[in-house]
Amino acid sequence: MVLSWIDWTVLSATLLTIVGYGTWVTRHNKSAQDYIKGGNTTRWWTIGLSVMATQASAITFLSTTGQAFSDGMGFVQFYFGLPIAMVIICAVFIPLYHRLKVYTAYEFLENRFDLKTRSLTAILFLIQRGLAAGITIFAPAIILSIVLGINIIYLNVIIGFLVIIYTVSGGTKAVTVTQKQQMFVIFAGMLAALFITLNLIPDEVSFTDALEIAGSSGRMEVLDFSFDLENRYTVWSGLIGGTFLALSYFGTDQSQVQRYLSGKSMKQMQMGLIFNGLLKVPMQFFILLVGVMVFVFYQFNPAPLNFIDASTETVLASEYGDEYRTLQKKQNILFNEKKALSLLMAKENNESLKTQAYRLDSIEKAYRLESKFLIKKAIDSDYTIAYNNLKSEVDKLSANPKSEDYIAKSEELDTLYKSSAKDTQTNDRDYMFIRFILNHLPVGLIGLLLAVILSAAMSSTASEINALATITSIDLYGRNVKGEKDEAHMVKVTKLFTLAWGIVAIIIACFANLAENLIQLVNIIGSIFYGNVLGIFLLAFFFKHIKGNAVFTGALITQVIIIIGWWYDWMPYLWLNLFGCVLVILIANMLQLLRNKD
Repeated sequence: MVLSWIDWTVLSATLLTIVGYGTWVTRHNKSAQDYIKGGNTTRWWTIGLSVMATQASAITFLSTTGQAFSDGMGFVQFYFGLPIAMVIICAVFIPLYHRLKVYTAYEFLENRFDLKTRSLTAILFLIQRGLAAGITIFAPAIILSIVLGINIIYLNVIIGFLVIIYTVSGGTKAVTVTQKQQMFVIFAGMLAALFITLNLIPDEVSFTDALEIAGSSGRMEVLDFSFDLENRYTVWSGLIGGTFLALSYFGTDQSQVQRYLSGKSMKQMQMGLIFNGLLKVPMQFFILLVGVMVFVFYQFNPAPLNFIDASTETVLASEYGDEYRTLQKKQNILFNEKKALSLLMAKENNESLKTQAYRLDSIEKAYRLESKFLIKKAIDSDYTIAYNNLKSEVDKLSANPKSEDYIAKSEELDTLYKSSAKDTQTNDRDYMFIRFILNHLPVGLIGLLLAVILSAAMSSTASEINALATITSIDLYGRNVKGEKDEAHMVKVTKLFTLAWGIVAIIIACFANLAENLIQLVNIIGSIFYGNVLGIFLLAFFFKHIKGNAVFTGALITQVIIIIGWWYDWMPYLWLNLFGCVLVILIANMLQLLRNKD
């Protein structure tokens, strides 16, 4: 799609203003105190917005709205543990960090244990946050490259380069001051998107009617109190797994810790985190609601079977083109039924109409899955051969449908069929919102919402490479490389590491691939490492008898077990945070007990 000059102007002016402002305001940062800790002058509202902007990457807006469009509001449960974590961090972590006047969270670990434990924890952070930094660039870049027809490598470099300019120049303070502007752009853009979306829904359908229509298809089911471990998002996984993830992220991840360590006082730091805790869940609820309202919009307006235009063009040009066109005709017929039913529900609402709406939504989901299956066959001949061979086996066994072989092969065939929805070129969940923006929103607002997406990518990436550079210079270079290191030298070294990590993030972005859902991918990466790191900190806080050797060995063993558990899918990824935290505490205690006996 070709953007209008107005949209390009809005987009360019917004991004260049943010970059220019951050570079100009922080141009005099000379000392390590200014460059790494922002001079300890940040107020609580800036801390709160900066913490929020660090977490609110472009993935938040692309994937969360897509998540709501496909599955509804249940994802908000993921954040239920965040306010609890904020209170704990304010009561335990911040007073300790403030008293010790640390530059990084991991300095404390050397004081409590030893240098190797500090270095190991720092390295675990660098691995997971380095990967995440690449993904936060890659996520918007791959989607914008497809919808705008711009080479993804160019977009990766542009996003990364803009971030590098002001982050290298101004350090932590540049990241913090620009994030206020970025959050303003984000809030303004998402509010505008919601109001415009509601305005595009027929006049006879009120906001309450829209909620009813969404609810009839299961999109407004917020709370799930089940204890089913197969279900990723429940109240319990959010309160327990989400609390441990948030404790790890906000309490031990330098990209967040660095945001509030720049606070003017301990009280300002605590107020900033409480502000984030109070606003974060409503913010995520609001973003999900935007996705749900887009779903309602498509009850009255035709939606494509797949939101990735390039994939649709590929399958239509293949030998499966006729099958796909037949499916499109079925989709059009279904749309007319949905539209008539939705208009009827706006006038009267009863259980019979809700049942019909749920049935039509289930049919549409089946059509969308079938479209992904046809696209997958069109782009992957190996998949087609594997599927056809397995189907042939099932057909031969169908004479005895109750046999164990038939049941097992049928389940295997169904799993293979559904796996087609996870391919890079079929999984369109993250494309839904951007496609809606480009196709249905007015000129000017398109540029603003593209600025929202890129601003969010820049804010998260800036925080990440700022933290990566700080950890590398303070925890690894500063403690493991001998030689005189005055403040001017450390500022220079940190700037070089900032530049280096920015380049690394761009390289990772250029070689990354889409997962089933980008926001899940980032949280999965975090869950693999965060539980272990949190457990190390809890050992430091509350287990005074544990020594460095036991913690170091226990952390290594735990990390290996967690990676194995994730690989073999032992549990939903949110529970890995609790599992890793408890596991490292148990192993370290056992090892210390054995050492004491010796």
